[in-house]
Amino acid sequence: MTNDGLRIDKWLWFARLAKTRTLAQKLAVSGRVRVNRRKNDSAAHPVKVGDVLTIAFDASVRVLRVAALGSRRGPAAEARLLYEDLSPPPSAAPVAERPAGTGRPTKRDRRAFERFRGEERGFNDDFPSGKS
Repeated sequence: MTNDGLRIDKWLWFARLAKTRTLAQKLAVSGRVRVNRRKNDSAAHPVKVGDVLTIAFDASVRVLRVAALGSRRGPAAEARLLYEDLSPPPSAAPVAERPAGTGRPTKRDRRAFERFRGEERGFNDDFPSGKS
């Protein structure tokens, strides 16, 4: 290992952001990883201490500052020491809730909830017609 840095795919694997080294390589070349706001398309791109990585996963985006390069893929507690998480806290999506202690929902409640979600169904939608 040189002082120039560590391969980004190897660092992603060391930091336990990817389950396998192959998945870390695929993530690095997919264009979902930015290093200091620049799009990365190479698994061999060197990462240095102080670099800021923006990683777009399927369900979230994480912003991480590289705190250490690491020399092995260790336990999760050791992997968390490799980066500082700069990600904003997740925003809470509005959820339709019922007051606690009101019991089980009635048919009327279920239908109102389906209308709220845009899933309104007709009477015959629950039963197959038998015709194909």
